[in-house]
Amino acid sequence: MRRLGLTGLCLVLAACARHPRPSLIGPSSAPVMLPPQLFNGGVPRTAEEWRAVGREATTLLSQYVRINTTNPPGNELKTAQWLKAVLAREGIESQIFEPRPGKANLYARVRGDGSARPLIFLNHMDVVLAAPEYWKVDPFSGVVKDGYVWGRGALDMKGEAIAQLMTLITLKRAGVPLKRDVIFLATSDEEVGAGVGAGWFVEAHPELVRDAEFLINEGGTIRADVNGRIEYYGVGTTEKSPFWLDVTARGTSGHGSRPTPDNPVHRLVRALSRIANHQTPLIVTPAVERYFRDLATIERDPARRAWFADIRAALRDSAAVRAVTADLTYNALLRNTISITGLRGSDQTNVIPPVATAAIDVRLLPGQEPATLLAELVRVVSDTAVSITPQGPSWPATESPTDTELFQAIVAAARARDPKALVTTPPLTGFTDSHYFRRLGIVSYGLSPFPLNEAESRGVHGNDERVSLEDLNFGVRFMYDVVSRAVVR
Repeated sequence: MRRLGLTGLCLVLAACARHPRPSLIGPSSAPVMLPPQLFNGGVPRTAEEWRAVGREATTLLSQYVRINTTNPPGNELKTAQWLKAVLAREGIESQIFEPRPGKANLYARVRGDGSARPLIFLNHMDVVLAAPEYWKVDPFSGVVKDGYVWGRGALDMKGEAIAQLMTLITLKRAGVPLKRDVIFLATSDEEVGAGVGAGWFVEAHPELVRDAEFLINEGGTIRADVNGRIEYYGVGTTEKSPFWLDVTARGTSGHGSRPTPDNPVHRLVRALSRIANHQTPLIVTPAVERYFRDLATIERDPARRAWFADIRAALRDSAAVRAVTADLTYNALLRNTISITGLRGSDQTNVIPPVATAAIDVRLLPGQEPATLLAELVRVVSDTAVSITPQGPSWPATESPTDTELFQAIVAAARARDPKALVTTPPLTGFTDSHYFRRLGIVSYGLSPFPLNEAESRGVHGNDERVSLEDLNFGVRFMYDVVSRAVVR
C-alpha cells in the first residue's frame, strides 16, 4: 500500500505544535484537542493542497480514536461534543440529541439552494470492544506509527466518518454553490443493533431526514490486492438481515460430583453440535448473481472466471462448490449463515445448572423468511427440552437502485482515477443502519473511501485495527469527488 512517509508525519506534528487548540472532554489519559486548519482556501486543486486536507484528516482521526466509545456503554456524548466543536469552528451549526444519559446523536446541515433533495452522511460513533493485551499499541491511543493511524474505530467507522466530515468541511470552506443540503448525522448504538441510535433518530425526528434523496453510509468496499492495486470499487446496495437466536436447554440441577442424565449443559452441547454440523442450502439471489458476473470480468483464473460468469451453473458442480464456498465471504453470500457465538452454563464448576444457554448469530439472505429458518433449526435439534427463540425483531432485507445520480457520481469518480475501473455492488454479509432510511424511501449506499487489502480489512472488529495515512488521504479526496459531483450546482 501507499505510505505518506516520515516527512508528511513531521509536517502534521509541527503544525499541531504551532496551532494549539482548546481541549475538550476526552479520556482521562489525554485531553482531546481541535486540530489546526491546514487548508483554508477554496476547492483544493493541487496535490499539495489535497495532502494538506489529508494531514488535517489524520490529526482529526487520531483525536477521534482517543475518545473511547466502546459499546456498551458507548458514552457517545463525548464524541458528539467533540464533533460539535469541530463543526462550530467551521461555522457549521449542529444539534446534539441525548435520548439517554451519555447516549447522543449529532445532526448538522449545510444548506444548498433546495433545487435538489438533500444528501445524508451517516456514521456511527460507537465501537466494539478491544482487548489491549492482543494489540501492538494501545487501541485508544490514536497513535500515528509506521504510516498508519492505529486504534479501535480507525476503519469501523471513525475513519470513514472523518472522510465524510472533511468532505462537508471542504465544501463549506470552498463556498461552492450547492443544489442539495448536505446532512451530517453521527449516531449511537450501531454496534449493538438496537438502542437509541439511527433507529431512534428516524422514529423520533423523521422531519429532519425524510426529505433526503440519498444517503452515504458504511457497507461498501474498495478491494485492493497486496500491492495496493485497486481491483474494484464496491458499492453496498443491499445486505443480509440479522436473525439472532437464543438456544435454551433445561434439566435437573445438582452437585457436579453426581452426574445427572438430563444435565442441561450436555443437552445444549448436543443441540449445538447438530446446529454446527447443519449446512443450509445454497441460494443464488439476483444481487449475488450480478456481483459474481462482475467478478468474472477481472478474474484471471480460467476456471473461476467460468464459474463466476454463471454461478448458478457452477453450483451444480461439486468441485466448484467446494472451491467457491471455501472463501468465507462467497460462502456467506450464497446461503443463510449460522454462527454459535455465546455459551453460558453454571457460574460454579461444582454445580450442574438448571438452565444452559447459547447465542446464535443467523444472517438471512434477501427473501428468506425467519420463521422458516427457525423451524429448520428446531427440526435439526429435535429435542423438546431445548427451545430456540428470537432475541428480538428481525426485518426484511432492503435494496437501493443503481440508476441514480449518486451512483453515476461514484462511477465517474472511480473512472477519473482509472478509466477501466470496475464498479460493482457486492451485497453485505453483515448489516448496517441503512435499512432504517431505505424504509423512508431514501436511496442508501454503502461507500467505503479506503482501498484495503485482505490483511488490512481484518482489522475491522479485530486486533490492530488501523488505516494507512495514504489511504486516508485517498479516501478524503475520493469522498469529496463523489459527493461534489452530486451536490454542487
